[in-house]
Amino acid sequence: MHKKISDKIYWVGKTDWELKKFHGDEFTTRKGSSYNSYLIRDKKTVLIDTVWLPYDREFVNNLKKEIDLKKIDYIIIQHGEVDHSGALIELMEEIPNTPIYCTNNAVKSLKGQYHKEWNFVTVKTGDKLNIGENTLTFIEAPMLHWPDTMFTYMDKEEILFSNDGFGQHLASEFLYADEVDEADLFNQALTYYANILAPFGMMVKMKINEILNMNLPIKMICPSHGLIWRKNPMQIVEKYLEWANNYKENQVTIIYDTMWNSTRLMAEKIAEGIVNADKNVQVKIMNTAKDDKTEVLTEVFKSKIIIVGSPTVNNGYLHSIAGILEMIKGMKLKEKKAVAFGSYGWSGEAVKLITEELKKAGFEIINDGLKMLWKPDEEMSQECVKFGEKVK
Repeated sequence: MHKKISDKIYWVGKTDWELKKFHGDEFTTRKGSSYNSYLIRDKKTVLIDTVWLPYDREFVNNLKKEIDLKKIDYIIIQHGEVDHSGALIELMEEIPNTPIYCTNNAVKSLKGQYHKEWNFVTVKTGDKLNIGENTLTFIEAPMLHWPDTMFTYMDKEEILFSNDGFGQHLASEFLYADEVDEADLFNQALTYYANILAPFGMMVKMKINEILNMNLPIKMICPSHGLIWRKNPMQIVEKYLEWANNYKENQVTIIYDTMWNSTRLMAEKIAEGIVNADKNVQVKIMNTAKDDKTEVLTEVFKSKIIIVGSPTVNNGYLHSIAGILEMIKGMKLKEKKAVAFGSYGWSGEAVKLITEELKKAGFEIINDGLKMLWKPDEEMSQECVKFGEKVK
């Protein structure tokens, strides 16, 4: 069922209440998501993006109820990933000659995934498509978050269709951001940014500033996931500029895995020391074998310091720590500090190895870390507290 945005624009996407994992098993979406497709009915009819592949037939059947598919003049695919382009095969079976407007990189992506020779029309920043009363302007946005990404601006309506920019993985019965709880909304937006766009902060800043310099009046931002920014839409743009500027809060996050609880005890005592030294600091303790990795990465993104711990096992560290360190490295974070800790019984290499990985990930290393033989006793526990007091 469509949802009316204006006299000329309709939301024709899919709300996915069941979605709990995204990008394979990489991203947890506890609150579902949506795949936002937009139908523009001016003198020409335009479809912007489709939906995720599992809903291709449902999408096309619903679209048929709204419009004779042969009356669609243009299709715009802003990004080739299957959560945006997944219904194309089903749709193009019905209207095979309809031109598909996209970037040159998107042609590579779509051909690589679907192996079809559709009627592609490549566009670049500044190219325009007149559709009647409105003109669409295309804005390439590479690495937000794929090389093929672009935005589309609709002039008379003053709407920016922003694809994966400014979205959230949040299923809702509502259409607009101002209709839901603000704290939850921005938490989901931050989680989305931290896990998808954080590696590309410099490009986020450059692209936003480029758009601002175009002096485009924007009264609405329509992303491809989550809710539409209708009231004060530039608030999410301002947040993105803040998040892209080496963002950190007064927070220290301790992430660890443990075998027989010795490393856990160290983590808790280190946290105690941090709070002793600074009552205003927010401390989070997260077990990488038990806590959700999307939430772990979000807390790492928010933190000024992370402390990473593991016991030494087979001359290395536990696999949940290895996995999260690899994901943290991919975030390309800057201006953050880190230190390692852990218990050991025999060889004790984990702290040194974790420290090396944190260096590779771009963190400023506070010191050589803290390692302890076997389970900490009272004296060793106090050493952990003192270690935490010096973390700054």
